[in-house]
Amino acid sequence: MSYNTMYFMLMWVRTAPALPLVFLLMIHGVSSDDWGVSYSPSHICALKDSTVTMNCSYTYPTGHQIKNVFWTKILEKVNYEFPDLSNDPEYSQRLQYLGDKQQNCTVRLSHVTLKDSHEYYFRFITDKAGKKWIGHPGVTLTVTGEFALQVESPERVTEGDSVRLTCKSSCTLTDRATFIWSRNSQPLTERRDRNNELLLQSVRREDAGRYSCAVHGHHHISPDVHLNVMYPPKSVSVSISPSGVIVEGDSVTLSCSSDSNPPALNFSWFKGGTIVRSGRIYSISKISSDDSGEYKCRSINEHGPKYSDAVTLNVMYSPRSVSVLMSGSGVIVEGDSVILSCSSDSNPPALNFSWFKENETSAVGSGQSFSALQSGRFYCQAHNQHGSQRSDAVTVTVHAVRGFSSVAVGVSAGVGVLLGGASGAFVMYICLTKWMKRRSAVKEISDPTEDTYTALELKSTTSDLYDTLTTVDPRRPEDS
Repeated sequence: MSYNTMYFMLMWVRTAPALPLVFLLMIHGVSSDDWGVSYSPSHICALKDSTVTMNCSYTYPTGHQIKNVFWTKILEKVNYEFPDLSNDPEYSQRLQYLGDKQQNCTVRLSHVTLKDSHEYYFRFITDKAGKKWIGHPGVTLTVTGEFALQVESPERVTEGDSVRLTCKSSCTLTDRATFIWSRNSQPLTERRDRNNELLLQSVRREDAGRYSCAVHGHHHISPDVHLNVMYPPKSVSVSISPSGVIVEGDSVTLSCSSDSNPPALNFSWFKGGTIVRSGRIYSISKISSDDSGEYKCRSINEHGPKYSDAVTLNVMYSPRSVSVLMSGSGVIVEGDSVILSCSSDSNPPALNFSWFKENETSAVGSGQSFSALQSGRFYCQAHNQHGSQRSDAVTVTVHAVRGFSSVAVGVSAGVGVLLGGASGAFVMYICLTKWMKRRSAVKEISDPTEDTYTALELKSTTSDLYDTLTTVDPRRPEDS
């Protein structure tokens, strides 16, 4: 096919109505007798001052040798041939042929200007006469100084997912542009990502924020796009108000807080292992000791639950249930004692105890235990820093030794006759002491009418008394 014929056909194709694709492919030589040129991509948008690479490949029949290859942007011959861009002063220093004389026809154009916006064609010439080819239509280059950037990202991601953000331009940048990514206006220097994509593997909640992109060497920055990272509750904690000592009867508020996205709306309260309330706030008015224990809250959002650590609610209260324990029956004889012990329920435990005899205002003892030596009704009072409470009274009964008063009277009379005055009292004391030592146990009188002297073995007692008197005063009594 002659050049004129081919040129005519090309011009006709450009002005003629749209033709079927098969016919166009035959004209362009993509597969016509194995002649053809292919561009990828066929349209390029480049930034001013950037470098553009136009990828190209070509085919020709077997048996032909390539004599010459070049690029042109004009489909009009000059001196019977298309102008070679490498001979154009505007291109000669910026154009670099990267292909070969076999199949690769890639070319690189650096420092592009707005005037470089054009359609470019590859031309090759073989060793056979008249066997030449030009790749038409060519590759269209658009050079722009202003362009728009936009970040594309998913609206919501879940912690642990892989996320890909893409920086898109109104001009498809196929040169080696370097993209710069920022989060919250701070450059992301810790990651290096390919071309115009930012890949976040196993995204964390710290990756949430406002993302933007830019092209190195250009001032234009894309609008921010917010990356929303969803995650289940974390850092669940409980606070208690008031934070100090809690006394029975106070009003207490427990509050649950957590970090989650979206914010948790479901809260439950547990005492031990039992659920006791729902809601973020747990208020207890007039708290009692029964409310003491360990509490924790559970926070839930659509991504899962999380429990707080347990907190202890320690309710203080004054003594209560104060009671007296008695060792024995509470009935004793003179000279013995009964031990009374005081017990109470309080928080903190009571350490201060006072003992009182009923109808008396002054305390008769202190301490948790008390020895009662006399008859009466006794009670204790327990104290801690939050108050005090008294117990019910218990009765202690002390019995006198029966017969002891008769002996004392008889001995008193005898001694009065014999000695009189102080000496008589002293003798009486010695006699009674000796009598008490010899008697190991006091026998209660079963019959109040029984002769007192008989019951006390008066004869023996009288003899002892006489012996004692003799020891005190060795003089014999005179006969009457």
